[in-house]
Amino acid sequence: MTFVRPARPDELPALVEHPDDPERNAATRAYLAQLLDSACTRPDWCLVAEDGDRRLTGSVVLWTIPGHEVPLAFVLFEAPEDSPATGAALLDAAAARARELGATELEHVVDSPAQAPQYQRNPEHRGKLLRASGFGVVRDGRRFSLRPSGTQDGPPADDPRLTFRSLAELGPEPFVAVLAELLADTADARLAADVRQHGARRAAELLFEETAELKHEPEWWELGYDADGTVAVISLPAENPSVPVIGFVGVAPAHRGKGYATSVVVRGTRVLTAAGATEIRGDCDAANVAMAKAFERAGYVNFADRLEFARAL
Repeated sequence: MTFVRPARPDELPALVEHPDDPERNAATRAYLAQLLDSACTRPDWCLVAEDGDRRLTGSVVLWTIPGHEVPLAFVLFEAPEDSPATGAALLDAAAARARELGATELEHVVDSPAQAPQYQRNPEHRGKLLRASGFGVVRDGRRFSLRPSGTQDGPPADDPRLTFRSLAELGPEPFVAVLAELLADTADARLAADVRQHGARRAAELLFEETAELKHEPEWWELGYDADGTVAVISLPAENPSVPVIGFVGVAPAHRGKGYATSVVVRGTRVLTAAGATEIRGDCDAANVAMAKAFERAGYVNFADRLEFARAL
């Protein structure tokens, strides 16, 4: 018998302890403490499963962007591999709680290989649990990382063919217009789905608004202009609650094939490095081969693959 309830104060931030996995236990405590401190979650969003003997057997934690009251996703999902019923109960409880709080969709990501802070071991098993509970894959992604402090010469120089102008100078409209042009011909499965649902212009507005929720300065966000005066690239670097990220970058259709994908990744890297970043991450769809190559040419390492799941509530 499985019972799912909010975690008690004395169970935070440790949640379910694994006697044979102290590394994972330490990572969970540190990560959840950070999420609570940054208001990415709240104590009553931290759910645990217990068995008939009142032993903790699993956990799930709802997550959102700091300042939001509605959860967007969940993290720290743990359930015994030999008890799919426990996993299903946790996922259903998380969905029900998120729905109560006003969410219309709930997301979760599974990274492979397993690593801090969530240590999502056996991703195939996790995927089966998610699919059985109504979650579907919305994106097959690749994750990249760069530690600028570990490079001897720092990021490469900016592309001399490009002239950059910032959001502070231009205002949001030119950025949304460029995003709409890019999304009309995107290789990203998730963004393409947004275009099908909302149209390119509205999908661009939503992408701009969602990215703007991340910490950034107006001077960081830039459009790069080709020598002919037309917009060639867009760069939206930012900081999420855990790490600086490239955010969104793209090359205008008319300027593809010129090597500008690498140039725009380099530009975002230089901006974040100048702001003090010691690690920068970026993601792209597995189908976006050109962007994956751009990250690699800019010095990034593909450290994990990421399946993004979502369930309508």
